[in-house]
Amino acid sequence: MTEGTITVAYIAASILFILALGGLSNQETARKGNVYGMVGMLIAVLATVLGARVTGYGTIIVCMAIGGSIGFYVAKKVEMTQMPELVAILHSFVGLAAVLVGFANYMDETVHFEGVEATIHDIEIYLGVLIGAVTFTGSVIAFGKLKGIVTSKPVLLKGRNALNLSILLLCIWLGASFVGADSPSGGMLPLIFMTIIAFAFGVHMVMAIGGADMPVVISMLNSYSGWAAAATGFMLSNDLLIVTGALVGSSGAILSYIMCRAMNRKFLAVIAGGFGTSEGSVASSDAGEEQGEVVPISAEETGELLKNAREVVIVPGYGMAVAQAQHAVSEITRKLREQGVNVRFAIHPVAGRMPGHMNVLLAEAKVPYDIVLEMDELNDEFPEVDVVLVIGANDIVNPDAQDNPGSPIAGMPVLEVWKAETAIVMKRSMATGYAGVQNPLFFKENTRMLFGDAKASVEAILGSI
Repeated sequence: MTEGTITVAYIAASILFILALGGLSNQETARKGNVYGMVGMLIAVLATVLGARVTGYGTIIVCMAIGGSIGFYVAKKVEMTQMPELVAILHSFVGLAAVLVGFANYMDETVHFEGVEATIHDIEIYLGVLIGAVTFTGSVIAFGKLKGIVTSKPVLLKGRNALNLSILLLCIWLGASFVGADSPSGGMLPLIFMTIIAFAFGVHMVMAIGGADMPVVISMLNSYSGWAAAATGFMLSNDLLIVTGALVGSSGAILSYIMCRAMNRKFLAVIAGGFGTSEGSVASSDAGEEQGEVVPISAEETGELLKNAREVVIVPGYGMAVAQAQHAVSEITRKLREQGVNVRFAIHPVAGRMPGHMNVLLAEAKVPYDIVLEMDELNDEFPEVDVVLVIGANDIVNPDAQDNPGSPIAGMPVLEVWKAETAIVMKRSMATGYAGVQNPLFFKENTRMLFGDAKASVEAILGSI
């Protein structure tokens, strides 16, 4: 391929990536957005591999075959409930790639720059490795928290703010030493030390973030991976990688801001520690305290209430995803709508373990897009709703967020399901949610508890309908 052809291909890929982001912003166009992204990536890979810089294809073809096979296998085997963990671990690959490319580029004896250009190139390498290292270990810890391998509670070190400031100053000093080095061998030691420190900081940073803030962490690490890719693009003088990295980085940052607004959180507060943290300590919660008696209900009684209702709102949560109950929920929705019941879904921005998790599950089950509404679209209408069916959700329907200033989730916008005539909560047990706090909703007079596996309970409700 000539340089002109590659440039045209890169421009086409960039346009397709932008169209992909636009398509993914809406449920109706999300499938088309995915297609744009895949075609854009195919063009980008082919243009890069067929470029003049690539002289040997043997290693590249083998590596692409291995990576493609792993990707295909994972895509076929991964469950929808495991998507947050998959996204987190894929972010770690981007970060590690930035680190490896940075070291390889610095050791490449064929790359020569002089004067100001050499300084700029060294800064690009240093920042790329720094961001990539933090992204790598941070994403690995996020994967562990989502998988349950690592505790979801925030782990805070004493004097952590002073430690963070010290790390920042040390990285700046090492950066100055790296850029000012007279030879590659002289700059290698500061680069290695900085990489080790950045690896440790990635662990430290995400370990301090509580489980309830994980949706923000996922989008934040998405942003970091984008900036790491952009820095790699500067190292390699690859315009498409710069553009793509900037798109991912900026969109991830915007998504993090949206998630923080959805939880009434400040981005810096999330980085400083998760829900339930204050001045370096974990706030106590009433997770083990009972607040009254719960009123159980059977699946058959639930089915009767739903059949006799005029307005029904279903609030899906992670429990629905784990039980893979979305298809039975979709069938219940279809049956009720055939009987003239107005059924709608209320989606909290951080329901599940990552943004859009519930929307994807419902789309997979072919629930009509027009009845899947956001929290702000439905919250004011709950007093007019006859029955709310909460399936495996907890923290996002917790009234303590509004009523208890001392609660670890105080100030978080929630779905006000307790204002409906009847709220039916489906759970396996009285265990707390991901934030680790008790939910007073379970003990309210108009709340009924339907205990059991979500899929079995939903199928029993469907049978009664």
